[in-house]
Amino acid sequence: SGGVRAARIAAGYGSSVMVAEEYRMGGTCVIRGCVPKKLMVYASHVRHELDDAAGFGWTIPEATFDWSTLIANKDKEIARLEAAYTFNVEKAGATIVKARVTLEDAHTLRLSTGESVRAKYILIATGGTPNHGEAIPGIEHVISSNEVFHLKTLPKRIVIQGGGYIALEFACIFAGLGADVTVIYRGENILRGFDEDVRKHVRSEMEKAGITVLTGCIVTKVEKHGESFSAHLSSGSSVAADQVMFAVGRHPNIKGLGLDKAGVALNPVNGGIAVNEFSQTNVPNIYAVGDVTHRINLTPVAIREGHAFADTVFGNRPVQVDHADIPTAVFTQPEVGTVGLTEAEALAQYTHVDIYKTDFRSLKSTMSGSQSRVLMKLIVDGSTDRILGCHIVGPEAGELIQVVGIAVKMKATKADFDGTMAVHPTGAEELVTLRTPTTRHVRQAAE
Repeated sequence: SGGVRAARIAAGYGSSVMVAEEYRMGGTCVIRGCVPKKLMVYASHVRHELDDAAGFGWTIPEATFDWSTLIANKDKEIARLEAAYTFNVEKAGATIVKARVTLEDAHTLRLSTGESVRAKYILIATGGTPNHGEAIPGIEHVISSNEVFHLKTLPKRIVIQGGGYIALEFACIFAGLGADVTVIYRGENILRGFDEDVRKHVRSEMEKAGITVLTGCIVTKVEKHGESFSAHLSSGSSVAADQVMFAVGRHPNIKGLGLDKAGVALNPVNGGIAVNEFSQTNVPNIYAVGDVTHRINLTPVAIREGHAFADTVFGNRPVQVDHADIPTAVFTQPEVGTVGLTEAEALAQYTHVDIYKTDFRSLKSTMSGSQSRVLMKLIVDGSTDRILGCHIVGPEAGELIQVVGIAVKMKATKADFDGTMAVHPTGAEELVTLRTPTTRHVRQAAE
C-alpha cells in the first residue's frame, strides 16, 4: 500500500518511477490481510444475525454454509482489486516490473530477470511477513495468516496461537462459521498493549461465544495423525485440531534484499529498517515506509508515509507524518475501536486523569436475547478536560472510532462531547451522555 501510493504521487510530480513486485500488486492488506479478512468477517457475522432473528419474529429454516463459495468469491474480489491497483499505478505513469530486486549498492538494483537498474532514489516498501517464533517439533504442520485464506476446507476444530489482533480476528471468524476454536497465548491476557478494560471485555465476549482462551502457555509440539493434529502445550495438556495456526507476530520483510551491500542500517530495537522523521534511512537516497520499518504497522499509516515521501523528495514539499493519536480497529466479534491513550498510558503521563466508562446490553440485544455487552470508555485529562483516549467494544466500533478519531485529533474536550446533542436511540449516544466519572486518578508530585 505504501509503495503504490508513493509510486502514484511521485509519478504525478513528473518523476520516472519503476515499481518492482515479485508477487501480486496491492501488498499485505489487499492480497493477504485486512481486505480478504474483512470479507471473511462479514461471512461469519451472518450466523449471529440468524441467531438474533427469532427474537424479531423471523422463523428461518436451518441455514447451510459453503466454504468453497466464500473462498471463490473472496478470490474474485481480490483479483478485481489487484487489477485496479495495477491500472492506477500504470495510469499515473509508473512502470511495473514483475520481478524481485536486490540492492547491489546505494543506487544499483539487480532484477530477478537478470537486468540491472540504476536509480537516483530507492524506496523500500516490502512490508512484513509472518513470524512463527521459536522452531518447535512439527512446525512444518503449522499455517500462518498467509495460508489461512486458501484452505481447501473449513476446519471443524482449529487451534490458533497468538493473542494479538490477527489471531483473535481469525478465532472469531472461524467460530462464527461454526468451528470449535481454541486460542493459546503465552501472556496473562490477550490484546497486549490495549486498554485493560478492552482486554478483559473482549476475552469475556469471546468466551461467551464458545471460544476457548488458554493463557500463560504455548504450543511446544505439533503432531500429525492422518488428517488431524495434536497441539501439545507447555501446561502439559494437548488439544486435538484439524488445523493449527500461528499468529504470534510479523517481522519486517528484509531477507535477501541486499541491505548490507547498500549499507542500510536496521533499528536495533525492533529489527525494522531504521528511518528518520522523513522515512529516510542512513543512506541519504534510500527511504523506507510501512511495515518494513516496524513503526506502526497499519495500512493507512503506510499510505500516509508513502505519500509524504513522494511530497518530500519529488514535490519539493517536506512532510513529516504525525504518528500520534492514530485510530485503529480490531475486527473481533464484537469489534474494537480505539484511539489515543490507554488508561495506564494516561496515568504515566498526566497527574490528573478522569475515567468515564459504561458497559451495557444494546437495544437490539433486549429483543434478540443476545447476552453480548458493549463497552465504551473515555479517558480525560482532569486538568485541561481534553479527551486523551477513547475505547469502544461493540457493533460498528471501527466505524465509530474513525469519527471519534477526528475529535481526539482536534484536541476536543469532555465539554465538547457533553455539548454535542445525542443521536437517539443509538449505542454511540453514550459517548456524549457520560456525565459522572467512574474513576478519578490524582498522582501526587514527588517530594
